[in-house]
Formats: sequence, structure tokens, C-alpha cells
Amino acid sequence: MSESTQVTGRAEAPPRGQARARGRAPRRQWIVAGALLAAAVYAPFQLVPFHVFQLTMVLVYAVALLGLNLLVGHAGQISLGHGAFFAVGAYGAAIMMFHGDVPYLVTLPVAAAVAFALGLVLGVPAMRLRGLYLALVTLAIAIFLVPLLKRFEEVTGGSMGLSLAKPAPPAWSGLAEDQWLYFLALAVAVAAFLLAAGLMRSRVGRALHAVRDNEIAAEVMGVRLSFYKTLAFAWSAMFAGAAGCVYTWVIGFVSPDSFPVTLSITLLAGIVVGGLGSPSGPVLGALFVMFVPGLAQDVNDAAPGVIFGLLIIAVMYVAPTGLAGLAGRAANSLKKTLRKG
Repeated sequence: MSESTQVTGRAEAPPRGQARARGRAPRRQWIVAGALLAAAVYAPFQLVPFHVFQLTMVLVYAVALLGLNLLVGHAGQISLGHGAFFAVGAYGAAIMMFHGDVPYLVTLPVAAAVAFALGLVLGVPAMRLRGLYLALVTLAIAIFLVPLLKRFEEVTGGSMGLSLAKPAPPAWSGLAEDQWLYFLALAVAVAAFLLAAGLMRSRVGRALHAVRDNEIAAEVMGVRLSFYKTLAFAWSAMFAGAAGCVYTWVIGFVSPDSFPVTLSITLLAGIVVGGLGSPSGPVLGALFVMFVPGLAQDVNDAAPGVIFGLLIIAVMYVAPTGLAGLAGRAANSLKKTLRKG
């Protein structure tokens, strides 16, 4: 910083080339996002129902990982209990639909709100901890959930779970059931990503980044650490609850065994592999969560967990910053090659 800048307190204007590059970057991101959205709308009309179902589940996991990316990637907090909030949203929607005959679209905001409130309540004591201690507390939440769901059999169905009718497509849509569920999940995913993007551009997002980078410096600058950590925990739980609600629509069945402790661990592995703090990390991580466990099962039926772990190690060795970072480096290498050519 020059002496004149220190005196006036104003930052020097960036060079014209840098300003143009910064202006083009968001434009390119919107173009890429628009192209991906167009491909997503086109895909279900070209795929068989099973592949449409797989893509639907990718969207569901992407919404869940979006919340985990906010907590881990942007706020710098570790959680091993994200699957519990996913289950809260799923069971919240299932109970409303099964016992109360509530329209399925109404269950989405209610399930998200319940998960947000629960995340807020649990986040107050949890956010007083950090690192390994926070991870253990959130892991305890995931461990405690399954026996709790089995205990209240009259409400949750116990070990047998709850079976539900899937949302039927309206007659005017002309869509098959799998296509309708896909577009419902796509609509929720688009809304979730827009909400998260707006949140990260706001004062809340800047505060979370300050907390992640240096808590002491953030506190000196006036950032209330406990408040923003708790808020990040609640927002993360809300996205997980919304994803769990859509999961109930798509599967039409919930049971305690659908949400084991390994789900939380798999989700955390997914966002790390996808790329922490990256806009595309949740989508890439969702693809990993959806397809890699099945691949591990096909490779070795006796020990799929071993294969899954080895695949995670291999991916992190090749791409330490996640698949999003690997894709970014590949794109930069391609640009340099094209410029030289």
C-alpha cells in the first residue's frame, strides 16, 4: 500500500486489465450455470427411469452437501452429525404426510424450519467447542438419533419405518412419476443454491469467512464468533432438512436404518472430495456419494468399506483440494495450451 493510500484511507484502483477480468468471471460463471441448468432440464427426457432416479438422488445429496459446505467449507467447523439433520427433515415430512395427510409441498418449508430450529438449539452448546471436540459432539448426535427414532414407534413406525405414496405428477404436466420427482428435486436444488450464493455474498458470508480464516482477527474486528458459528450450524441443518424432505418424496419410505452413522461420515467425505468452499463442490461431492459406494460394492462384496476408503485416499492424493480444484487446474491448463497454440 502506498503512502498516499495510507493517508487518504482509500484503496488504489486495480489495473484496468484486472478489473475487466473480474467483470468477466461472474459472467462466465452465469453462462456455465445456465448451460448446466439447460442440460439438467433436458436430461430426464433422454434417460431411462433408473438413471433419472439416480440423477434425482444426486440433486438430493447436493442440497445436503450444500449445507455441509457452508459449515465446513465457509465457516471452518467440522460436523459428523449432518446425517441426523437429513433424517430430521426426512422423518418430519414423512410424519406430516403419514399422520396428518399434509400436502407434500407444505412439508418442505416445515421440515426445513424444524431442522433450522433444531440446529440452532444444538448449535449453541456445540459451537462453544472446536476441532476434534466439536466433531465428537456432532457424531454423538448422529449416534443418538437412530435409537430415538425406534423408541417412538407410534409416531415414527419404529424399526419398520413409514411407507408413503410418492407425489403424483399433475395431469397437465404430461410427465412420468420419475420425471416429476426429478423436476421437484431440481427446483429445490436451484432454489437452495441461489439462497446459499446470496448468503455468501452478504455480510453473513463475509463474517463466516473471517471466522474460518482467523478467529482471533475476526473477533478483534467485531465479529461475534458464537453468533455466526451457531447461525452457520443452523443454516447447514436447514439445507440438510430440506434435502431429507425431498428424499422422502423420492423414496416413499423412511426407517431408522436409512440414516446410519455412516451417512454423516459419507456426507463429510463427499464434500471434502468434491471441494470445500467451492460452488461446484456439493454437486461433485453428490456424484461421489451417489456412485462411488455402489462401485465399491461391485468391486468387492465382502468389504465395500475398504474399497470406498481406498478410493477416497486415491482421489485426495490426486486432487488434494477436491475434484473442483482438479477441474479448475485442468481448465487453466487448457487455457494456457490454447493461448500457446
